[in-house]
Formats: sequence, C-alpha cells, structure tokens
Amino acid sequence: MSLLSLFRKKTRNALFTTPSHAQKFFIVNKFRQFYKFDISETDTHNPEDALNKAQESAAKIYGVNYTLFLTNGSSSGVIAAVLAATKAGDNVLLHEDAHPCHINAVKLAGCNPVFYKLPIIKEFGVYGRNSVENLKLYFETNKISAAIITSPTYEGYVSDIKGIKELCHNYGAKLIVDEAHGALYPFSDMLPQSAIKIADFTVQSLHKTAGGLNPTALLHSNCEINPENALKMINTTSPSYPLLASIEANINYLNSKKGKNKIEELIQQIEDLKNKCPNITFGGDDIAKILIKSEKYTGDELSSILYEKYGIEDERNNEFSSLLLCGIGTDIKKLERLKKALLKM
Repeated sequence: MSLLSLFRKKTRNALFTTPSHAQKFFIVNKFRQFYKFDISETDTHNPEDALNKAQESAAKIYGVNYTLFLTNGSSSGVIAAVLAATKAGDNVLLHEDAHPCHINAVKLAGCNPVFYKLPIIKEFGVYGRNSVENLKLYFETNKISAAIITSPTYEGYVSDIKGIKELCHNYGAKLIVDEAHGALYPFSDMLPQSAIKIADFTVQSLHKTAGGLNPTALLHSNCEINPENALKMINTTSPSYPLLASIEANINYLNSKKGKNKIEELIQQIEDLKNKCPNITFGGDDIAKILIKSEKYTGDELSSILYEKYGIEDERNNEFSSLLLCGIGTDIKKLERLKKALLKM
C-alpha cells in the first residue's frame, strides 16, 4: 500500500491518539484537506509500512541503494549524511562559504572542518565549478573522512563530480553532494548529469525546482551505508504524512511520461527565451537557472528594474548579475513576460 492510497482507507475505529484534531476539527478551514490526511503511527493506519515501501520504490526509480524522504529540507539530509559517514574527531572538507547546514552538520557530528575555496566567475560575480585540481591539496595535507560539495551552485554551475568522487575514493573519503537545486537532473538528458549514481550521498530539494511543497527533499545513498538511523537522530518522531505522501506523488510525477514531457517543454521554452534576447548575457551550466547580466546595467540595477518596472522578482542578485530561478511550475506566460522585459532593456 502506498502513502497516497493509505489516505483513501476508511476506518470505523475511534482513535484516542495524536494528532488531537482527529482529522475532523479544522482550526484553519482553508487547510481542511490537509487536516483530514494528517495521521500518525497508529495500528489503524500503519503508515510506517507504507512509507518504507514508498522509499524503496523511490530508490528503484533513482537507481540507488537507499532513498529517504525529508520533510525538513535538504539541510536535514546533509546533516544526516555527515552523521552517517563520519565519527567524532574526523576531518570533513567543506566550502568556506557553504550553506549553514554544512558547518552545522560538521559541528553536530563532532568533526573538524577543513575549509576549501572556490574559483570566482568574475563576469557574473558568483562561485564557479569545483574540480579535482581545486581539492587535491587538501587531501594530500589532511586526513579527510568526508567531503561536501555543492553542485550545482545556487547559480547553476556544475562541478566535476566523477573526478571528485575518484579523488575521495583514492583517499578513503565519502563524497556528499548537496544537489539541492538539481532535483530535475535525473529525469532529463538535456540537464546536467545528477550526482545520485556517482556520489556516496546526494541530497535534493524537491521544493526548489521540482514542484514540491516546502520543505520536501530527498536523501540518496549510493554506498553501503543506510543513513536512516542518522536521520532519526535529528528528525521528529511525529512526521507529517501529508508532506511525505506529497513526496511520493512528486517522484511518481517526475518519473512519468507527463512529468518528463513537462521538463522538456520547460527547457525548450527557456532556450527560446535565451535565443531571442541577444542583448543579455547568460551564464551557468543549468538552463533552469536564468543567470543574466547586461552591458548597460549592474546586477543590482537589473534586479530593481525588473521588479519596479515589470513586476518580476528575481531569486538573488549581486553587483554583476541577477538570478531568476525556474522550476517545473514555471509556465510559458511567466517566461514570455520576462522575455519582453529583457528585450526592452
């Protein structure tokens, strides 16, 4: 039984259990359906068995050893991966300006951080790709037990995951890839290659680009380690089954013909936008990250003009460039609006 079918199961049992709203008392009426599906680990529902089956099915879809559903974002996945891959006192290699969850993971695991730097793409004012050459010296001068790599970067630059994995393997280290912004990669050959079948652990955010609810995400293990026990150390014992069921549905959609066609359609529409805006310079390796710069305006000015004059809000910007984040929910109307605005600049 899947998590989704579990919600269709009727019962005449009287549940004197949590949650206390009992699926019938709706404090926020707009969330009525959510309340109805908000169940717990009762004998009547037995959702844990359905969750295990859903995660096993997901692992087969992704072609990995283990896939775990996350309802506390990619941050929880990164922390769980570090906890699973290391022991107290180990050295963990991470970027000096990485997401806060990276250093938090190292601290919680009782490990020692070893910080590396990343090249800067000056034209756009953003971090660039990671490489074996960039990391090799750290392995030669430190006993590294695990390395955390962010790929793609926020702005869509993809690192040499194959080469870095080989480097880690040669030095007996586990590779953890924060692929939060690459959840669509496994479902299209037109996107960069996903790390899921290369790295030891890969974390993906469904909510960032793949249409998931905040803060749904995934933790994949492509090695012998099942990170489930590590995840339990930081997870609540009262998970949100509506969110967990949405993850199952999200994966099934991405893996369907309809979902894959939707991704291809999005890619083609963004390619069309880029081809028709010769006045704009685009960056990045991931077409779903529209990283732009203009000869006429700074990145900050671009962001302000788009927002104030055209009602278009970007994801982030700096002195040189502006980033407009696209995902499976980005439709042609929104892209046409952006294209018209860019052509007028």
